[in-house]
Amino acid sequence: MKTSTYKFIAATVNFNIKLAMALLAVFMQVKTVSAQLNPFASMYFQNQYLSNPAMAGLDEGLNLNLAIRQQWATLPGSPKAQFISGDYNAGKHVGLGLSISNDQTGLLRQTRAVATYAYHVILGGDNQRLNFGLSAGVSSQHINYNEVNGDEGDVQVDRYNNQNRAYPDGDFGISYTSNSLTVQGALPNLNHLFKSANTILGVDRSVFLASVSYKFPVSVLDGSVIEPKLVYRGVDGYKSVLDAGINFNIKNNLMHFYTMYHSSQSESFGFGANISKAVQLMLFYTTENTPLKTYTNGDFEVGLKLHL
Repeated sequence: MKTSTYKFIAATVNFNIKLAMALLAVFMQVKTVSAQLNPFASMYFQNQYLSNPAMAGLDEGLNLNLAIRQQWATLPGSPKAQFISGDYNAGKHVGLGLSISNDQTGLLRQTRAVATYAYHVILGGDNQRLNFGLSAGVSSQHINYNEVNGDEGDVQVDRYNNQNRAYPDGDFGISYTSNSLTVQGALPNLNHLFKSANTILGVDRSVFLASVSYKFPVSVLDGSVIEPKLVYRGVDGYKSVLDAGINFNIKNNLMHFYTMYHSSQSESFGFGANISKAVQLMLFYTTENTPLKTYTNGDFEVGLKLHL
């Protein structure tokens, strides 16, 4: 075979490899966006402190929450996330909280830890309160050296990690709550209001959240309520997302069923049940956004809540 033929074959193979790597990079970037557009499902009803620091310490006692989210059909480098949070009613007006989260997509990892102070102003009957909350802590993002398949001494990896050292971050939230009505507003990731160079696994970070929900008692089931909720989320680098759903709470949290539709073309479903007086197990499933349903089946989330 002539030398020119060998060169042509080598060039073709090299081009195909580069094309495959480029397509994989595009797919992983789109998948990263998808993971960020679908936050932890438990934030809507079961752990609202996760999305709004003003909700810390609303309930008496100590609430501990942890959850793990994983893509249902795993692919190499598929997104996965974990969080652990706790909020505590420290008195008539004060709530305290702590939240630690970890997100990973491919080689990229984002870790965040914040502490929260919330102040609750009592307005009157029906348990009406005006709540303010501020979280402060640090975020960091880096490439995991242990998962680099290639030259671990690559200067580009070192450069990325050096440019993305831990930086201060936080959240601010406000809410009005009563036995029936809840209205919320929050500004997550405050660092990005002042320093847009930092990103959280892509450009699609949350920039604001507003929501309203109302609890309707179910007369045939004492202690049960149906709570519809609307949430409007601003996302940097993507159109705003409208979430609309409902939570059916049976016998004072003995069991609950949940569903939520997202305008990003996905749906969430959830179920929770008390496995003891103080412990609740939660399962959630979020379908994939329509453009990616050909490649993956969505995300599965397992949560555990302990109320003391």
